[in-house]
Amino acid sequence: MSDKTATLTIGDKSWDFPVKAGTIGPDVIDISKLYAQTGHFTYDPGFTSTASCESHITYIDGDKGVLLYRGYPIEQIAEHGDFLETCYLLLYGELPTPAQKADFVNRVTYHTMIHEQMSRFFSGFRRDAHPMAVMVGVVGALSAFYHDSTDISDPQQRMIASLRMIAKMPTIAAMAYKYHIGQPFIYPRNEYDYSSNFLHMCFAVPAEEYKVNPVLARAMDRIFILHADHEQNASTSTVRLAGSSGANPFACIAAGIACLWGPAHGGANEAALNMLQEIGTVDRIPEFIARAKDKNDPFRLMGFGHRVYKNYDPRARIMQKTCHEVLGELGLRDDPLLQVALELEKIALHDEYFVEKKLYPNIDFYSGITLRALGFPTTMFTVLFALARTVGWIAQWKEMVEDPSQKIGRPRQLFTGAGQRDYSPISQRR
Repeated sequence: MSDKTATLTIGDKSWDFPVKAGTIGPDVIDISKLYAQTGHFTYDPGFTSTASCESHITYIDGDKGVLLYRGYPIEQIAEHGDFLETCYLLLYGELPTPAQKADFVNRVTYHTMIHEQMSRFFSGFRRDAHPMAVMVGVVGALSAFYHDSTDISDPQQRMIASLRMIAKMPTIAAMAYKYHIGQPFIYPRNEYDYSSNFLHMCFAVPAEEYKVNPVLARAMDRIFILHADHEQNASTSTVRLAGSSGANPFACIAAGIACLWGPAHGGANEAALNMLQEIGTVDRIPEFIARAKDKNDPFRLMGFGHRVYKNYDPRARIMQKTCHEVLGELGLRDDPLLQVALELEKIALHDEYFVEKKLYPNIDFYSGITLRALGFPTTMFTVLFALARTVGWIAQWKEMVEDPSQKIGRPRQLFTGAGQRDYSPISQRR
């Protein structure tokens, strides 16, 4: 808490409100007692200027292009760490020692299987069901099978539920994929690391041996790291809001998955890939650039700009490098979509229109190409996002539950509907 205060004046009355200072980032005005003291609410559609909670987990400086997990730059974590180490960091607040890492990896690895009866759930969906629809339903059903870890007042049960979801989400996601393409489920293998195990469950078939490519596994792991958490975005806020009611953790994560499904959130990488496919070749780029600048044309470049970042998305640089590694390993360096992407990025970084509007390439710009090269259809892109973001949701949910100042979420509104009026019987209405 700082010594500063903010004064609000309405008419001839004034009130002082405390100003809180974070470790880094802008100060915030504490208006929690605004209504009690003044009888007024604030109006902030989309909560663009409102801090909904106090958090120790992730920090973003959109103007400088900074993303920190527990204080560590995303570039350093993606370059030197792995996904399960990142999970430990987000959950516990510190990087693990070798012994702690080994114990954590063991606990996750030996909980990757799901209850056998859950496999029957999948056959209840239509064969052409979207994998995200399957994910919402199956993850929500986890509470019916693991009800021994739904008491959110018990710290031990909270941690068991957290580990279960981190461990089982790749299995559920892979099963959703296999069901989607009509292939038999592949069970997890304990000898594989987290990302290799996921690729094996997705792409192995009973008819032949499947060998996991370490370059592709590392790329998958890095993609998971880059998507692990992103502060108070729409899906994370949904998880926190659902959790504030005391809902069990599985239901809260299912709510987050449902929110992530929205094309303005988790579906952005699919939209970016579709745009690159629509452009097709480098020689058609000027045509689409002109359309993007035309205010009367509804077309807009997907994968550029970000709600938070007003600088280059730090994850985009790592994703670009990862994209090149994957395409190089698979002999796809001449992929026309990559050539279109590179030329678009070059234009965006130098064209006055894009520079002025700060429309820099974001992570979605390259992740779609990479996931396509790995062999995933566009319908699986958001599923992979949900898999990676699960640990962030859990860490945020756990922090919210353990916060003594937490209250059930209850946003206010500016009501502009009809005033009070009397009901008239239907016989008297004209």
